[in-house]
Amino acid sequence: MPGDRPLLASRPSSELSNDRDIEEEDALLTGKPTHRGHGARSWKFWREVGLFVWAVMATTFAIAIAVVFQQSQTNDSPSMSGKKNLVFMVSDGMGPTSLSLTRSFLQFQNGAPWSEQLVIDQHMIGQSRTRSSSSLITDSAAGATAFSCASKSYNGAISVTPDHEPCGTVLEAAKKAGYMTGLVVTTRITDATPACFAAHVNMRSEEDRIAEQMVGEYPLGRVVDLMFGGGRCHFLPNSTDSSCRADNKDVVGLAKKHGFSYISDRKAFDNLKGGSGLEFPMLGLFADGDIPYEIDRRNENDIYPSLHEMTQVALTALSEATRDSDKGFFLMVEGSRIDHAGHHNDPAAQVHEVLAYDKAFTTVLDFLKKDKTQGVMVSTSDHETGGLATARQLHTSYPQYLWYPGPLANASHSAERLSVEYAKYLANEPSDAAKTTFVVDSITNGLGIEDHSDDEVTNLLKDPDTALYQYADMISRRSQTGWSTHGHSAADVNIYSSDPKIASALVGNHENTEVGDFLRNYLGVDVEAVTEELKAKGKELKTLDVNGTEVGWMGPVPAEGQRLDGQTHLATYGGDFKKRHLLHGRGCDCQH
Repeated sequence: MPGDRPLLASRPSSELSNDRDIEEEDALLTGKPTHRGHGARSWKFWREVGLFVWAVMATTFAIAIAVVFQQSQTNDSPSMSGKKNLVFMVSDGMGPTSLSLTRSFLQFQNGAPWSEQLVIDQHMIGQSRTRSSSSLITDSAAGATAFSCASKSYNGAISVTPDHEPCGTVLEAAKKAGYMTGLVVTTRITDATPACFAAHVNMRSEEDRIAEQMVGEYPLGRVVDLMFGGGRCHFLPNSTDSSCRADNKDVVGLAKKHGFSYISDRKAFDNLKGGSGLEFPMLGLFADGDIPYEIDRRNENDIYPSLHEMTQVALTALSEATRDSDKGFFLMVEGSRIDHAGHHNDPAAQVHEVLAYDKAFTTVLDFLKKDKTQGVMVSTSDHETGGLATARQLHTSYPQYLWYPGPLANASHSAERLSVEYAKYLANEPSDAAKTTFVVDSITNGLGIEDHSDDEVTNLLKDPDTALYQYADMISRRSQTGWSTHGHSAADVNIYSSDPKIASALVGNHENTEVGDFLRNYLGVDVEAVTEELKAKGKELKTLDVNGTEVGWMGPVPAEGQRLDGQTHLATYGGDFKKRHLLHGRGCDCQH
């Protein structure tokens, strides 16, 4: 009975089966046919052989592809070895809406199609979250500390931790590792963002102390090879007319003792011959305070160099200086005054600052394409300023869906420049009639506004101290540009790069400290070792505060609560909108 037969009764014995398998294996290896008694092999047998060969070939191909991909990933990683350059760009205060604002302005001004983009638009790879350790809304000091130290700190901290210990910066570590270093800004070189890369103070308002540290008067000595920007008033003794220092220290003199060459005007800048005539280390301070807004500077090109010109000279000089070195350079470039335009709620100044940044961005891209040394550029903002919106409801009725770039194109001056000129004019004590004529001319010629109201003129005459904000509001209302604050906002900001593969770690949404992580990882530098050196060397180092009291080398520690809401730069843009420069001079203005 079939049911009585063993299940395997129809199969050949194991010995016979093994012999056949060995015979078939020999045939595959030698190419000789087996000697079965059935003659030619069946189609099924040859199909199995073909499938086996195909599987071997496919597996081999897959392994080869994986190896090539792994090598590609390794070559693209930030930690790859070899000589390299890193350009880190900071668009201070520029949020996503700044790009929308400027893009529409550019399209209107050039008669370009809707698809026209800024250069920077084409290089966006992610976004950064900006909060500090002390507030959901960061200031530039805590924001830049996240970049330089890759750690969170409190608002007002210049590369110090929340417990007031120094944190080593990527620039300091780069210098220790043999890289050359540079800082290029349009604000004061002692302002928060540049300061965070080459100084350590507990309160950002101590710009006099920052100036001293940046030229080498601190535990590590000189760490910056090139500095371009404004802020000359913090380097000059208070016995000079243009100084804003609280003491009589000559920091330019200190800089020269540390080896710096010093220049302070456009002629000397031009004599650098595009960078080929630059002698390191170099300190270039081209304004007492901030370099003027681009909307104003463009008419004073014979006095002040532009952001892209300073960037180009720095790139050329650093590249030539490191030509025969096995290390490249680290350069930080800041479009500083985008932030100021946001603080002032001045959309006309804003678009020109963003365009100037876009031009500097393009300069860096062009350099990286042509330079033989491997390099990458990463760009982001420390925060957004102004709560900018390309929309504004002017009336209580249902809002119109409109925004007008035209009024921005009509303006020839910033609100800041017009308010400064107005203050100077009032110092001569003109008659009421003369003041009215001056104000009307400033509105029509400076802002390009022909439909000004009697109330707008009257308010400028009645309250000249707030002229800056009144001028800015006239432009904002006519363009229907909205602002929610004269301070910063908690908006996420964009991240851009010249090479999304190299900067793949920053693709997507990240904490701002992760930008700092990328900078140090790409250069392969030991920031922690710098932190320990700062702590060790600064442990017993003492200095004096403005009152002559002995304090630690990083200056006095802020009082309880001062970190969050007691800083002058936060109060400057609230309440009565009064400017510090009306009392203390422009050199001490704008602690953003």
